Amino acid sequence: MAFSFLTQELAIDLGTANTVIFLNDKIVLDEPSIVAIDQTNGKPIAFGHMARMMHERTNPNIKTVRPLKDGVIADFNAAELMIRGFVKMINNRKGWFTPNLKMVVAVPAGSTEVEIRAVRDSSEHAGGHDVYIIYEPMAAALGIGLDVTAPVGQMVVDIGGGTAEIAVISLGGIVCKESIRVAGDVFTAEIQQYMRQQHNIKVGEITSELIKINVGAALSELDNPPEPYVVRGPNLMTAHPVEIGVTHQDVAHCLDKSIAKIETAILNVLEKTPPELYSDIVDNGIYLSGGGALLRGLDKRLSKKVNIPFKVAEDPLRAVARGTCAALKNVEKYPFLMK
Repeated sequence: MAFSFLTQELAIDLGTANTVIFLNDKIVLDEPSIVAIDQTNGKPIAFGHMARMMHERTNPNIKTVRPLKDGVIADFNAAELMIRGFVKMINNRKGWFTPNLKMVVAVPAGSTEVEIRAVRDSSEHAGGHDVYIIYEPMAAALGIGLDVTAPVGQMVVDIGGGTAEIAVISLGGIVCKESIRVAGDVFTAEIQQYMRQQHNIKVGEITSELIKINVGAALSELDNPPEPYVVRGPNLMTAHPVEIGVTHQDVAHCLDKSIAKIETAILNVLEKTPPELYSDIVDNGIYLSGGGALLRGLDKRLSKKVNIPFKVAEDPLRAVARGTCAALKNVEKYPFLMK
């Protein structure tokens, strides 16, 4: 009797902000990358959405940890607990025992050998039997539906929670790349700082994230501007409650410098691109993926700056996860998967 049913194949986009797991071409888990740990015994209490609800609302006995920072593992123990917890959540839903796990995990293109080793070790300790690693821009390109093995230049800009990944891909390899640590988390921190400085109001990470989702923009002039988002919080001077309507212009102004850094990184990669591939990119356009691609007007702003059309991927949040899933099905076919 064959024991292939004892092996479970998981495609994991282990993101700074969210972890997405595919099993059999279906999303079986899409949760925030966060774990709540009991300080007294070091055991995990909650993962994902449940832990997110506890974030910034805990007592001294509980701490919430985001194990990934800037796209790589910052807390090895918490990362292992989180991956193990997520795998358990999938298998509890299915009512299975824990089978052997074959995993493909996406990591930033700028990861060092040590950082890649940390991801591999965490995955193995969480039950991974065969662990393969794929770079995020390559996974994003696969997820968008590009033919990465073709002798054509394709350019992808993946703006996640921890890093913005820019890469030119041709013949199944990354020709030139840049990975900068300016992405969703930096945007969130800048919104917090802006609210403090401009409006004298203290907001937490979760509220700042909600501002970004509801009125986040890269341009102050938009065709369909969103309604101002109302924020309540304490005045820094008096501690009295205040209510402020935040507009998309506010957010566009406060994110301006960070987006300028992403623009510079894109231009740096284009400078290093061989001329034949450059002309392919001008013809095909540049693809945007990751949560940052959802910033209103970002594609327009980048197109204007670079003079090459930018296209936002369909469902940009899950492009990397979908590409990781495609890679998992073709582990033998794709040589760019690091064994």
